[in-house]
Amino acid sequence: MKVVVFGASGGSGRATVEALLKRGDQVRAFVRRPEDWGPVPPGLELARGDVLEPADVEGALSDGEVVIVTLGIRESALWVRLFGSRQTRIDVRSAGTAAIIQGMKRRGQRRLIVQTTYGIGATEGRLPFVWRLIFSLLLRPQIADSRVQERGVRESGLDWTLVQPVALVDGPASGGIHTSTEGEVQRMEITRSAVGEFLAMAARDPRWVGQSVALSGA
Repeated sequence: MKVVVFGASGGSGRATVEALLKRGDQVRAFVRRPEDWGPVPPGLELARGDVLEPADVEGALSDGEVVIVTLGIRESALWVRLFGSRQTRIDVRSAGTAAIIQGMKRRGQRRLIVQTTYGIGATEGRLPFVWRLIFSLLLRPQIADSRVQERGVRESGLDWTLVQPVALVDGPASGGIHTSTEGEVQRMEITRSAVGEFLAMAARDPRWVGQSVALSGA
């Protein structure tokens, strides 16, 4: 299967690419700087581009059967809150995903999987108090953009899945993954590797179409 991953250079994006390759899929990773990737393993193709440029997006989509979106801002959340992002537009999630959706519609592609965040949309109001405070004080611009992104996905008319992980941490995908379409979680953290494993699995599993899935560590 040919899978296109947007936001592939971030932590969850790289983990998704690795998980897809382990499953034997052909992967096209959309990145701004392919030269920073390192050795390119068999089965992986790097596509250079800017997700806010429609021509770049359409070129990367080409023959993709499934599209996975893990867009985000890699800079410090505190820096972004105080000074704004130096490298990435603050609305990269919503604007980039909108460009991808439009490109998919023009090409007749259907399957879209988008990583957002726990605590918005279907899980609005489920965050513990401390996390609501963090969202309000530290992550407000990113959360506002993620809300716009989710609405765009839901209204796209595509065969979408929204994936809402709790707090992301580094580490191996060990200990299991708790999934819930009702917004229930077990632990308020999950590794990026585990998120990548789920995204790769969801690419082949139609039961998640039209679902918002909360992910947490088991």
